[in-house]
Amino acid sequence: MKITAITLWSVDLTSHETYHMAEGKTCATVKTHVLCLETDTGLKGWGEACPIPHYLPAYADGVPAALAEMGPEILGISPFGVDAPMRKLDGFLHGHRYAKSIVDIALWDLFGQATGQPVYALLGGRTRKDMPLYHSITCIAPDDMARIATTAYQTGIRQFQVKLGVEGDWQADAERLIKVREAVGQGPVVYGDWNCGASRLQATRTGRAVAHLDIMLEQPCKTLEDCAAVRQATGLPMKLDENAHDLASLLRAHALGCMDAVALKLSKFGGLSAMRRARDLTVHLGAEICAECTWGSDIVTAAALHFAASTPHGSLLNTCDLSSYVSPRVCPDAPTRDTGRIAPPEGPGLGVTPDLDVLGSPILEIV
Repeated sequence: MKITAITLWSVDLTSHETYHMAEGKTCATVKTHVLCLETDTGLKGWGEACPIPHYLPAYADGVPAALAEMGPEILGISPFGVDAPMRKLDGFLHGHRYAKSIVDIALWDLFGQATGQPVYALLGGRTRKDMPLYHSITCIAPDDMARIATTAYQTGIRQFQVKLGVEGDWQADAERLIKVREAVGQGPVVYGDWNCGASRLQATRTGRAVAHLDIMLEQPCKTLEDCAAVRQATGLPMKLDENAHDLASLLRAHALGCMDAVALKLSKFGGLSAMRRARDLTVHLGAEICAECTWGSDIVTAAALHFAASTPHGSLLNTCDLSSYVSPRVCPDAPTRDTGRIAPPEGPGLGVTPDLDVLGSPILEIV
């Protein structure tokens, strides 16, 4: 079985509400790309990548440009043993992990379909029926954030990511964390996320103001060293995100003592192949995993759910149904949240199929 055709679509995804983050970062309408790899047997594998502005060294329009470069190298390869073709692409085009992620996901989808197995079985086997979700709360007025948390809690959500840092005011951020914690009560996981937008001093002052509460901090500063300093100064556990992007960064974070939890995201690492290696190292290092991607709809969400479902017991903090935050939904057969949890799709491969009417006309075709 070999790849014989490559087709790429672009779809605008609009958030149900604009997400406000530190340093003026916002996420409203963003562009996702959907990839189809077709084989000489008629099987089609699907992938998706959705970089968001101001988040990583990645941009949406880099996806079709990179695929146009890699296209001749992708044609003719076999999806069996996904690591080998991805190593080939790494040798052909250095970097651009976000663009390679869409190819890697589609290859895993084909691998699963060809062998009649769901992707989670190929990633090590299913370890759980379903997974806990977290709910991300946009950085707005503290009372409004508490209201959002209350509504999400009533649907069964028990983990809450509180965006911080819009004004650069540590007291306002402390109030956000305090009010969300009061809204959801004791027990649920609450963590404040600056997306690298706080100084060491700002994050330390916020952390000390809420140190009497059960709170976790997420990626306050731009460097691992500053994050480690905040972890030490506040005594609060820390989740890393932006600075965790390869095996070396995971090892460095562990050595600094600032990786209690970590967001493993498909487009940061370059797809499921690299994520599997990162997962195994993270489990060994004793940190808990948030399994997700930067943004996107049903295909990339499905890939993250298969990854989460195969993560060993005791090592999964949560996952995210990214597609529930945006419209349109790309795949009508994709799973949805149920009482704060979600299960991976059933069936071989990723187990989801996009609606071609939603995708529209392709922007790139290579045969």
